[in-house]
Amino acid sequence: MDQYGSESRSLEVEDGHAHGQEGLVKRVHHGKNGEELSSNREEENGTPGKIEEKDLSIERIFDNNKVPPWWEQITFRAMFVSMLLGIMFCIIVLKLALTTGVIPSLNVSAGLLGFFFIKTWTKFLEKFGLLKTPFTRQENTVIQTCVVACYGIAFSGGFGSYLLGMSRKTYERAGLHTPGNTTDNIKDPSLTWIIGFLLIVSFIGLFVVVPLRKIMVIDYKLTYPSGTATAILINGFHTPQGDKVARKQVRALGKYFTFSFLWGFFQWFFTAADDCGFQQFPTFGLKARDNRFYFDFSATYVGAGMICPHLVNLSILFGAVISWGLMWPLINNQSGHWYTAPEGDMQGLQGYRVFVSIALILGDGIYNFLKILYITVTSMYSQWKKRTQNGLPVVTGDGNQPPVEEAIPYDEQRRNEMFMKDSIPLWVAGAGYVALAALSMGVIPRIFHPVKWYFVLVAYIMAPVFAFCNAYGCGLTDWSLVTTYGKLAIFIFGAWAGKDGGGVLAGLATCGVMMAIVSTAADLMQDFKTGYLTMSSPRSMFVSQVVGTAMGCIIAPCTFWLFYKAFNLGDANGEYQAPYALIFRNMAILGVEGFGALPKHCLTICYCFFAAAIVINLIRDRVPKKVSQYIPLPMAMAIPFYIGGYFAIDMCVGTAIVFVWQKINRKNADVMVPAVAAGLLCGDGIWTLPSSILALAKVNPPICMKFLSRSMNSKVDALLT
Repeated sequence: MDQYGSESRSLEVEDGHAHGQEGLVKRVHHGKNGEELSSNREEENGTPGKIEEKDLSIERIFDNNKVPPWWEQITFRAMFVSMLLGIMFCIIVLKLALTTGVIPSLNVSAGLLGFFFIKTWTKFLEKFGLLKTPFTRQENTVIQTCVVACYGIAFSGGFGSYLLGMSRKTYERAGLHTPGNTTDNIKDPSLTWIIGFLLIVSFIGLFVVVPLRKIMVIDYKLTYPSGTATAILINGFHTPQGDKVARKQVRALGKYFTFSFLWGFFQWFFTAADDCGFQQFPTFGLKARDNRFYFDFSATYVGAGMICPHLVNLSILFGAVISWGLMWPLINNQSGHWYTAPEGDMQGLQGYRVFVSIALILGDGIYNFLKILYITVTSMYSQWKKRTQNGLPVVTGDGNQPPVEEAIPYDEQRRNEMFMKDSIPLWVAGAGYVALAALSMGVIPRIFHPVKWYFVLVAYIMAPVFAFCNAYGCGLTDWSLVTTYGKLAIFIFGAWAGKDGGGVLAGLATCGVMMAIVSTAADLMQDFKTGYLTMSSPRSMFVSQVVGTAMGCIIAPCTFWLFYKAFNLGDANGEYQAPYALIFRNMAILGVEGFGALPKHCLTICYCFFAAAIVINLIRDRVPKKVSQYIPLPMAMAIPFYIGGYFAIDMCVGTAIVFVWQKINRKNADVMVPAVAAGLLCGDGIWTLPSSILALAKVNPPICMKFLSRSMNSKVDALLT
């Protein structure tokens, strides 16, 4: 949602990308592993042992390991492995973005697989005496950074949201008679302009926060929970005990990767038509299946459910019950009174589904935007006040002795020294930003004609402020409100262009500009924090982010193009519904046309759900945590309002597996769940590649497995007879 909010790199949703306290994008498993590695130390007899200060020092463990210079941290083997993993993760992210929009964090998988591939490589060379460069945690960090930057483009590139929302198919889904939905607001995907657009806008965010890296990481000591958790994981891998744990995780990942891939291959044989296969299995009966409640045997969704927090999965299920179990059947009974258009028309039942989802998403997004803005401002004021008060040294004793300086921990000394050693000149950041801004003002209006050059200029003036707020708030809370800023751009620039000036297309295009800048800026600061804690050079972090972004600008569009050509994207009854493409387009129409596109009583219902999202969030923030953990998340609830509850069933199966596993063996579950979930995601995701090739080659499955009622089956038998 934000993507889920999923608006941070942890749990992302095509609507946005959000990290947060128990929330959508929170890297829960990272945090748990980190806590275990850092604090859960016990003696053999089971009683807590006395922990000396030197025992808490991570850097003392690596004192005998020389830190390579920044250019040696970026190796050919690291870039090669990053490219392979980037392709795999782009496939996974796009599959999720085009189906449900729920994208869990894959950072653990990236770090784990990077460790496995390079470790295997070095072990092989070592046997033959050919190993010249040992595998270091800095190189592991470079791989993780590069891979995350690559598959991050698959999310911020809007392939399941604003970009696909420009297409003719989404235009038709939004209703040919919907006010504001006109043919001059269509831009069909093309590999050429997509790659060009991404190459222009995806790098600009890297130059925004470079001058602020010392302030955020060293001076303000922002936590960046996801970046910290990733660093703990990588540091742990490169200790003797961590190496053993990593091998165990890799074995589990490989086993479930194989199972997931073969299961996807097996299911393919039974999908000769759209309504065939295990995806249509009527788990809870035919009536429930008609209302999109069934278990579709998807390893991808089960794996996503294992990574996502329990509250997210249960919130999705709760939203599915409210919408498809209660609201839509009741509103459907008003057909002919409230609306006369067909069910799939935006002036019919479809309009209620889409705009109520939008109301929940906007209510949740606005609340969290204001909340993070408040936290950011108060935190900055507190930091400024503290620095002002501590500006003069405090003299102790008789005043003749020099002031006693507070001792800086050994780890912090070492990390500060490395972090400030390889600085990035400010002129590089400034020149890069100005050059890319000028290039964008000349090129983007040629790609999207309704976008004027001064739209781009204003967007680039606003973007640094938004990027800073997002990066700072992400450091405090782990929430990255990427899609919230994108939605603001939709409404601001869409209204500015107007209904006669291609406002819908202009809003969607500037949404893409804003999302790209804000997303990459927050990602880079997370990576700087990871690099700080693993003693990786800021220059190697910056360069690997640039390389990963460049890979993503090529790999992500090519992967999307494979989906676009092989499958029927946007089919309301198909596998790849691309729900957020329609939602984003209707947001743009709403921003240009106002509320004239809504069916009868839809606006009233939207007001209620918009207010409900804000009230629910207020309650969650006011009650104790032991109570708030049972209150559903509005952003998560909004997803099934449009696409149904089938994937909620799958994700709840995943959360049930984790719940039972944790009850049986909590420690083992915390270590192994991310690996098992990654195997399920990667195997099913990779199967998409051969299935796409088969579809392009017109090789169809041989069997159609359908499920009919007894009466319908009798009619079919009679007809065949």
